[in-house]
Amino acid sequence: MSVATTARSACLRVAGELDYETTNEFIDTVAGLLTSQPALAHVHLDFSELAFCDSAGLSGLLLVHRRMCQAGVHLHLDHRPAHLDRILQITGTFEHLVATSPTDAATVGPPSPGESRVR
Repeated sequence: MSVATTARSACLRVAGELDYETTNEFIDTVAGLLTSQPALAHVHLDFSELAFCDSAGLSGLLLVHRRMCQAGVHLHLDHRPAHLDRILQITGTFEHLVATSPTDAATVGPPSPGESRVR
């Protein structure tokens, strides 16, 4: 996972598998963003390189969504592969995790790749 940040937004690239083995690292990384960037308004999760997601990964996404809502941070699931959309649709979580108002997406885009990289 790699993270690009600005003062008000962060983009976390989730690559490979989001499963029982990797979900805790994913959750910890997002929690670290909330702690280290108190002015954070938007977190973009880039799933363009996601190869697999199981029930533990879905549970992690729901936990991250809940924490973002509690912190008042807008969560964006960007570049979702078809298999992730299918899991979200089958489990009835698509609208819960993906639905955002049009103004949210237009307000702050994800940071560009050249901005503050953290690994």
